[in-house]
Amino acid sequence: AAMNGHEALAKLLVERDDVEADSKDNDGRTPLSWATLIGNEAVAKLLQFSIPT
Repeated sequence: AAMNGHEALAKLLVERDDVEADSKDNDGRTPLSWATLIGNEAVAKLLQFSIPT
């Protein structure tokens, strides 16, 4: 969702208990890094505040 800029889908996914918002793909990129890379500020902010510290 983050890689393709789908904000609504990203929101649904981060609300689920069985989805890790900071998971990494095969290249080590997280959804937050993808959202930042493609310039999707809305998804990046959503993910930034969804990842536990």
